Amino acid sequence: MKPLPRMTSVEPVIFGVLKIAWNDGYEGVVDLRPVIAKGPIFEFIRDTENFKKVALEEYGHSIYWIDEEGDTMDFGADSLRRDAQAQAELHKLMAS
Repeated sequence: MKPLPRMTSVEPVIFGVLKIAWNDGYEGVVDLRPVIAKGPIFEFIRDTENFKKVALEEYGHSIYWIDEEGDTMDFGADSLRRDAQAQAELHKLMAS
């Protein structure tokens, strides 16, 4: 059975963009701006200062933000990995 991807670190690069490292050594950049631009659930992290408050879940399963009401917004390791790889491929295609 293939081990599930786990994140080991996350840091904001610019507003809406995160650099993430996984437990297998892969590092990628994920642009969340198209996702967080829509819907009231992401209103809290559309604020630049709040976006910077991203945290890594203890076991690396997800990243999250907690708003001032105590509600959590999160993204899972597997979907972020998929997005990081897809976005990297797109950048390669655009550069060639």
